[in-house]
Amino acid sequence: QVQLVQSGGGLVQAGGSLRLSCAASGRTFSSYTMGWFRQAPGKEREFVAAINRSGGSTYDTDSVQGRFAISRDNDKNMVYLQMNSLKPEDTAVYYCAASGRYLPRYRDQYNYWGQGTQVTVSS
Repeated sequence: QVQLVQSGGGLVQAGGSLRLSCAASGRTFSSYTMGWFRQAPGKEREFVAAINRSGGSTYDTDSVQGRFAISRDNDKNMVYLQMNSLKPEDTAVYYCAASGRYLPRYRDQYNYWGQGTQVTVSS
């Protein structure tokens, strides 16, 4: 079992930056791939980025490449999403998630979810 507690997020102007954090409980954090998803109003929850167990490999969706970066600290049981050059279309509730698979990008491949945090980007 893994419990995920998110922090960060908020309101930022277009072009600004935010960092989301996700704290995991349990001693098996390093055995999970970690991912970030987001859900805008009226839309499906979509994949944003994932990082493998060691942190040596990452994968992100085209719309955030070059702007967002996922990272993790296995000593602290933390995963982060650094978001730069934010756009109004990045506005969504962001979720961290844990999976036993290698860099999965689909929602049903993740077993544990954080509570979600709102990110609002104003134009």
